[in-house]
Amino acid sequence: MQLTREARCAHTRRGAGLSPFTRTLLTLCVIAAPALGGVLPEDRADVLWHVYNGGDITIEGPSVLVRKKVGDNLSLSANYYEDMISSASIDVKLSASPYHETRKQESLGADYLHGKSTYSAGFITSKEPDYKANTSYFAVSQDMFGDLTTITLGYRRAWDRVFRDIKTPGGVLENDPTFHQRADHRGYSLSLTQILTRNAILGFNYELLTDQGYLANPYRKIRYLSPGQGAGFTLADQVYPNTRTSNAASAQLKYYLPYRAALTGQYRFFRDTWGILAHTVELDYTHPVWKHWIFDGSLRYYRQGAADFYSDLFPRADYQNFMGRDRELAAFHSYTLGAGASYQFMVPGVHWITKSSASVRVDHLMVDYGDFRNALLAGTYGAGNEPLYKLNANIFQVFVSIWF
Repeated sequence: MQLTREARCAHTRRGAGLSPFTRTLLTLCVIAAPALGGVLPEDRADVLWHVYNGGDITIEGPSVLVRKKVGDNLSLSANYYEDMISSASIDVKLSASPYHETRKQESLGADYLHGKSTYSAGFITSKEPDYKANTSYFAVSQDMFGDLTTITLGYRRAWDRVFRDIKTPGGVLENDPTFHQRADHRGYSLSLTQILTRNAILGFNYELLTDQGYLANPYRKIRYLSPGQGAGFTLADQVYPNTRTSNAASAQLKYYLPYRAALTGQYRFFRDTWGILAHTVELDYTHPVWKHWIFDGSLRYYRQGAADFYSDLFPRADYQNFMGRDRELAAFHSYTLGAGASYQFMVPGVHWITKSSASVRVDHLMVDYGDFRNALLAGTYGAGNEPLYKLNANIFQVFVSIWF
């Protein structure tokens, strides 16, 4: 179910309030899981429809993924992904106007098998009215020690162009000719998969990311105290560092239970040079029922501290060299509760389809911010005394997969 991983990333696009930096990294969600040494992906096609709804943001759209072997050593893949975004979020209401836009992403990939090694490469292009990103990636996987251990090394490079839309006197949005920024991203990854017993698999992943260029969001604003003026604060442009280095390490243990079910536990640690420290814990349970049904449930907890230069309300203008008020940089914790079902079936009369499945999944996301306030209520509570912001969202995924 390749598209499941992609759909889980869909709600974190621009419409959910992330900076261009993170949006670029998340385009990599469409890349398949690290290649397995000595094994090519199966011939298959997946069609997905995803919907995210929460925080006055709606994101929906299709995704189509096709994989096909060419001979015994080569597998090719192609993916099309689309987000139709409608946003009137708290950030948009504070500093801009509600908007509707479409983000389109296309990718091509190839996996080449040589002995017990698999070489993977691909290219991704993503376009929306005010953001264009191109990403290339390469990975090599190797089976070792009697095929009980698989090690994968990966590298990716992204080139982004950032624009800013402005509204013309006629009410039409177009790119601001005075604003055109660039950002470059590099990622290095190492993953290790070890079969411990016939029922247990341990995985370890490490990733180093380096970023340079324009890493802010051109629409987000900081606010600083201005007693006696309006709601008691004034908006100003964010100022971000133009470099960032991030480190992330995770460990995963999958255990297959005697009655064909599987239990998976995962922990992830993240730290960057902006001062953000984050922890993720996730537990998944998968259970086959009867002959054709598979049910799964998951619980994910995430917690992070704020960036060094983040503040919900700065004391004054030009308070420090770098200043940000993007929700992505704030301190918060979140819970995601999910459940899914998959039905496997044969298509009568279509002999070239070896098997197929239809799946549905629902996730509920709950986010509590520790230092990001609802500035829209400043007129009632006073600047800096507004209630802390909370976000609840639902993510729906429906997709069909066929193997051929």
